[in-house]
Amino acid sequence: MILLASRSPRRRELLDQIGVQHEVMPVEVDETPLAGEAAEAYVRRVTLAKARRARELRPDLPVLAADTAVVLDDRPLGKPRDEEHAVEMLLALSGRTHQVLSGVALVTGKGIAYRLSTSEVTFDTLSEAQARRYWETGEPADKAGGYAVQGRAALFIRRIAGSYSGIMGLPLYETGQLLAEATLLDV
Repeated sequence: MILLASRSPRRRELLDQIGVQHEVMPVEVDETPLAGEAAEAYVRRVTLAKARRARELRPDLPVLAADTAVVLDDRPLGKPRDEEHAVEMLLALSGRTHQVLSGVALVTGKGIAYRLSTSEVTFDTLSEAQARRYWETGEPADKAGGYAVQGRAALFIRRIAGSYSGIMGLPLYETGQLLAEATLLDV
């Protein structure tokens, strides 16, 4: 049994997929990027902050935490504030390749371990009308970069290189490595 420091239903589904028993305990940490902070450093900082905070609250269980950032031109896009912000992000991604960085951390009594998954996603060219129709589905409202690879946005994605589960929010290969090294998963 592990503690998942996330409220993401996708992360829960992915842990279920690989047979990891977990309890959900979302934690709040400041996810504001620091001035001049590189995207990889941002993902690492936020992931580790979530893991440490959950471990402080529940030291009795191993803690798994993750953070995902959609990065365009070395800048994390975050989650859309509103429809206009979502449309702006989707049009910026339109016809281009961007990175998705997913950090995952595991905290046990032995310490903390961290892995990073880097993937590339290429979008087809989108019109403003397509971006607005997509917003109206409600799907992009709480998603990094304003889209969900496992949802309707799959219609916009021309190519993926890397980890599909990492783009969803929890890179299973890296997660499996961490859990196996801590002897919490036999892979």
